[in-house]
Amino acid sequence: MSSFDQFHLKKQLRNAISDIGFVSPTPIQEQAFNVVLSGKDVLGIAQTGTGKTLAYSLPILEEMKYSAQKNPRAVILVPTRELVIQVVNEIERLTEYMSIRTLGIYGGVNIKTHRLKLSEGADIIVATPGRIYDLILEQSLSVKGVKKLVIDEVDVMLDLGFRPQLMNILELLPQRRQNIMFSATMTDHVDELIDDFFIAPTKISIAVSGTPLENIQQECYNVENFFTKVNLLKHLLKNTDKFTKVLVFAAHKRMADRIHAEIIGDFADQVGIIHSNKTQNYRIRSIEDFDSGQNRILVATDIMARGLDLDKISHVINFDTPNFPENYMHRIGRTGRAEEIGRTILFSTEKEMAWKEAIEELMDYKIPVLDFPVEVEVSRELLTEEKPEEEQIKDYNRNLKNNISGPGTHEKKAKNKKVNLGGTYKRDIKQKYKKAQTRGDKTYHKKQKRG
Repeated sequence: MSSFDQFHLKKQLRNAISDIGFVSPTPIQEQAFNVVLSGKDVLGIAQTGTGKTLAYSLPILEEMKYSAQKNPRAVILVPTRELVIQVVNEIERLTEYMSIRTLGIYGGVNIKTHRLKLSEGADIIVATPGRIYDLILEQSLSVKGVKKLVIDEVDVMLDLGFRPQLMNILELLPQRRQNIMFSATMTDHVDELIDDFFIAPTKISIAVSGTPLENIQQECYNVENFFTKVNLLKHLLKNTDKFTKVLVFAAHKRMADRIHAEIIGDFADQVGIIHSNKTQNYRIRSIEDFDSGQNRILVATDIMARGLDLDKISHVINFDTPNFPENYMHRIGRTGRAEEIGRTILFSTEKEMAWKEAIEELMDYKIPVLDFPVEVEVSRELLTEEKPEEEQIKDYNRNLKNNISGPGTHEKKAKNKKVNLGGTYKRDIKQKYKKAQTRGDKTYHKKQKRG
């Protein structure tokens, strides 16, 4: 069995790892350490939950020594604010016995706060692309001393539309630097980024993107519709002995709000929600309450939960079947961490069956189907988008009728019918001189007449 002793870490890092309780490195940590330490460009492909943060931070910290300089020596880019906070916390735990300053930078916070903290100096910056780019442009942050750039969860960043900021940041950084990039999936956009900015990167790949983690037990239910899914979810969550810490995934923000609204009455003091429309403080509090065990249930969207290191999740429930098979892999990777047994449950309607089959094809694994509980009511109520197309058209037409203006509607007043023709000055000049003149020309002609 491998251990962190094989890395021959300096005493401060060994003590921190001992305090945290880490015993042996994960495969990605084991394979990445020497490559990152060598200074070569690195591309790491690994599932969510395999310890990527430690894989790049440990060798960077091993090499980093105390310096009085104010400008950062390493920049770590991540897609979300929550991930910034998480990475900063993990690095601070590792640097407990080191004089290394780590600063988190993200949107949603007054930029003056970040300017002030940057003026005090930082060795490592962990940031979202948008905010760090703003600070570089306004010259509040100097990147001339950056020797190492880490881009974590790069596939999510590109999905979120951060490509322009990423390209600009890469152009602004010193050319002589080490690039380290981690992703759960390989896409054409990721390939383009590597071709443009990386120099002969060493590729480290841990498991194929479709390989299910061996310590995760997968199950699924065939369910009629949204409200039946709600009834089933409530039924499962009532078993507090088994479902001790549950992450419920929704397809998008509106669906997450719907699920939360439906179950809050039954689990008022046990359920939280997180998606990008929630305020920063609300999101942080939701994660902290769930991670600490104060809340037993967290409803989340894919983007918000991606990369978050939440301990001891007993179950991941996929309320919706994701239409991209890779997203299913990211979801189930939230449970079964640190070699513990994880459990996931997938809800699928008839319309979602094709997506479920695509997931099974990617994994080369058939998810066992459970019998639908007889005590759970099968609802006949449907969401608008679940109704047959002809009924959706009827609903649409009915809504149009409701929007037809009544007798209170009147014609515009005469003064409101006027067309804006611009200022009177140009019209008057045009009429007088037969063509538009500037004020300078007008003054010149007046002088000519006087002469």
